[in-house]
Amino acid sequence: MRIGIDIDGVLTDRERFAIDYISKYCVENNIEYNIGDSNYEDCKTFNINKEQENDFWNKYLEYYSINEKARPFASEVIKKLKEDGNEIYIITARWLTNRDDDVGNKMREIVKDWLYENKILYDKLIFSKATNERKSQEIIENKIDLIIEDSPNNINELSKVVPVICYHAEYNKNCLGSKIIRCYSWYDIYSKINNLK
Repeated sequence: MRIGIDIDGVLTDRERFAIDYISKYCVENNIEYNIGDSNYEDCKTFNINKEQENDFWNKYLEYYSINEKARPFASEVIKKLKEDGNEIYIITARWLTNRDDDVGNKMREIVKDWLYENKILYDKLIFSKATNERKSQEIIENKIDLIIEDSPNNINELSKVVPVICYHAEYNKNCLGSKIIRCYSWYDIYSKINNLK
């Protein structure tokens, strides 16, 4: 089986990072915020404007990309999946990786180094162009059988093409469908993939 795996929100706990660090950023910059219902868009979770959200990620993206650790057992489970004969395709649309300049090159290198440092094995690394339609095309082009994703838009769009393992987050709790399989940990993912076979 060819398994596609997203990075942010799947290999990392992006939701927790955002809650911890955006609240810090807001307090330090005297920005009024109000944490409401979790949303994939941080500005909606914190009730701040898009400019403030972008300023936060401009300041913290590199720190997050280098220092945020992989979720517990992600490396271990991916190794098991490979030992079971599966191919692993890391498919990420991380901010800046689609740029064709020094900034894009630097972020792509940070991603590769992070995967190595966190012992994440893979057969192919795909830097997606950040649109639902493009990610669907990449899945079709690479003959992906199953993808692990957290973005609500991607989950809903990609489930039209392949089964999607939805890595649970508050912001994707309303993603439902016959081809959407909700999981809560990496060993839960391993169990559900084995049940699909």
